[in-house]
Amino acid sequence: MPAPEPRQTIQPHAADALRITEIFYSLQGEARTAGLPTVFVRLTGCPLRCVYCDTEYAFSGGELFSIAAVTRQVAGFSPRYVTVTGGEPLAQKSCLPLLQSLCDAGYEVSLETGGAMSVAEVDPRVVKVLDLKTPASGEMQRNDYANIPLLNPHDQVKFVICDRGDYEWARFKLDEYALADRVADVLFSPSHGQLAPRELAEWILADNLPVRLQLQLHKLLWNDEPGH
Repeated sequence: MPAPEPRQTIQPHAADALRITEIFYSLQGEARTAGLPTVFVRLTGCPLRCVYCDTEYAFSGGELFSIAAVTRQVAGFSPRYVTVTGGEPLAQKSCLPLLQSLCDAGYEVSLETGGAMSVAEVDPRVVKVLDLKTPASGEMQRNDYANIPLLNPHDQVKFVICDRGDYEWARFKLDEYALADRVADVLFSPSHGQLAPRELAEWILADNLPVRLQLQLHKLLWNDEPGH
């Protein structure tokens, strides 16, 4: 019986090391490509502690991979779309060359980032989904607004709305930075279990906001199970 193939891991000192929590194939649950089959590369670690975080299991642990090992594993799914997420992927320096490598391989690549880390060096081919933290997240003070002028027309901005105060704050930021004119989509997402989606939908309609209501498809289908 042949020996099992060794895991594609590397030593911690390698220059292109990435600490990875999971790589999996699922339906995209959020943003413009919601519902499309996508490979997710979830990097380990995050400097933020949002009160509604649904990926606390990615704060620590994980395994070390080289960029080449990640791209080989992604290729095994033959995807069209790849999302690099976390945690906060930009907290690892090797995230930047990983994004470039995935773009070079011909995938449509998106990056889910919490808005506290600079996006200045992200490959311009990547669709950045910038999550601006609202007051009720507990991390509003970590928003780096210098990222907003760096957004490209194909990028997206997301607000997770916990209550009416968050909604009013997000509406103000929408106007302050003319976000609807700057990016492809502005996403308003009700915090799961905190704000009823119908209530947020009614607020958006009442104010005729140029935003997209976003429901997290993966939570509806798989109830936040890791690997989905």
